[in-house]
Amino acid sequence: MESFDYIIVGGGSAGATLAGRLQEQPGNTICVLEAGPSDTSKWIRFPPGFMKLIFDPNHTWGYMTEPNPAIQNRSIPMIQGRVIGGSGSINGMVYTRGQLADYDGWAQRGALGWSGADVLPYFRKNEFNQDATDDTYRGRDGKLATIALNWENTLVDAFIKSACTALDAKENPDYNGATQEGVGRYQYTIRNGRRVNAARAYLHTAIRHNTVDVRTGLRVTSIIFEGKRAVGIRWARWDGPQTGELRANKEVILCAGAINTPRLLQISGVGPTQLLKDIGVEVIHDLPGVGENLQDHYTPRFTYSAKNANSINDYARGTKLAGQLLRWAFNQPSLIGIGVVLGNAYLKSRPELEHPDYLITFTPGSMKEGFLGVLDDKPGVTLGAWQLRPDSRGYVRAASADPRVAPIIQPNYLKEDSDMAVLLTAMKNLRKVAAASPLADYCVDETLPGKTVATDQDLIDYARGRGLSGYHVCGSCRIGMAGDPMAVVDSDLLVHGMQGLRIVDASVMPVIPSGNTNAGTMMIAEKAADIILGRPALAA
Repeated sequence: MESFDYIIVGGGSAGATLAGRLQEQPGNTICVLEAGPSDTSKWIRFPPGFMKLIFDPNHTWGYMTEPNPAIQNRSIPMIQGRVIGGSGSINGMVYTRGQLADYDGWAQRGALGWSGADVLPYFRKNEFNQDATDDTYRGRDGKLATIALNWENTLVDAFIKSACTALDAKENPDYNGATQEGVGRYQYTIRNGRRVNAARAYLHTAIRHNTVDVRTGLRVTSIIFEGKRAVGIRWARWDGPQTGELRANKEVILCAGAINTPRLLQISGVGPTQLLKDIGVEVIHDLPGVGENLQDHYTPRFTYSAKNANSINDYARGTKLAGQLLRWAFNQPSLIGIGVVLGNAYLKSRPELEHPDYLITFTPGSMKEGFLGVLDDKPGVTLGAWQLRPDSRGYVRAASADPRVAPIIQPNYLKEDSDMAVLLTAMKNLRKVAAASPLADYCVDETLPGKTVATDQDLIDYARGRGLSGYHVCGSCRIGMAGDPMAVVDSDLLVHGMQGLRIVDASVMPVIPSGNTNAGTMMIAEKAADIILGRPALAA
């Protein structure tokens, strides 16, 4: 049997970052197994290409959530990347760390060493920031390139002014800096107009230098245990009959994400005893928290037809598109070299709150109803609303011992009334922004949900019936102390009660960060590398 010191299951944002750091210590042998293909598609580096990738079965898992009574029994897409670079190869490239207070909350819940002060040095270590920002908070020497929106657009400017006016908010030039609160422009993992994923930042050079063995198209079917120690994995070819095993001399490290990591543990015999018995799996270790505590952001979107200003829809064809492509080709600021969501407002639903608890997003463009990724024929704008830290919790459960069978995914969106209360405030304030000058000068009609959705109950029904995932699932194998029955890993990310088995991905997050999860996932991998290699933690 082939053997490596470290076997990393999953080549996504966490796995690529971790492998890139582990190989910096000479002598380590590392194998990364990824179920999907390499990140060679032309659409991955091309920022607008994400609209082609998010529903591409060659680059995603194709999962759907279970029907949820709280959102009118709908089952909605749960998009997860299945490709080297993971979801960081197919996402909207937004770079958001969340609030440092989020991580203080992790530490208070038993994730010792993961407070805001503890994790900030790892965010900085990870980042190569291309803007003039406060280096107290931002990194200049890391591998992940980040840049703020540099494309000028009248509608974005109008959104920022209207949000500040309508909601008595201040403009914030850097929501990843000293404070998240305020209104501003998004930042992206982009350099020279091209997407930068974790694979490009960390893994490609290691592959060229033969310091990491990356194997694509292999589905890990189970973890091999000797007693309570993980000693290897079994794999099967994604598109063929071949199977095999690999031996881990030091550790098996799961970086498969908040859906596939708990499912792999469960079908390997680690998880809630009754579930394992129900799917016919031998119980290796009873660990009730595996698959529980699942969290995600949930967002309804509002669209408006636009006039008197250029929206993304106007640039989708003809000479305007050609002009933007030409600017992009010469590395000039352009619509092509940015993400699709451009403006943000991080705000409080109640004045007595210490930190923002909801978000309004702005895109100077609109999609056809029911066709995500297909632009409207006429110009428009889109505003979305999120609750940043939802109280609702869901779960991931293996539906079968067969790894080819999709897991049961139930995020339980809006199960808690508190989530709907915050979201209702966010939606009402979203409308205030759209109705305020100068944005109101450019918005003609509200096309979704429309003027007939007028009362609080109408808005609640619309949110429940039309909202979608933010694709930020996390928390299903959370960090916590040994006495916590729902904790899956300790503060060193080792699985409780097991040996040689560690988890390094978004599943370990005790509470969802106040924003997109890709930056936080890479931070976890940066910190995990120091833990695994026995290096002292960066100074808090």
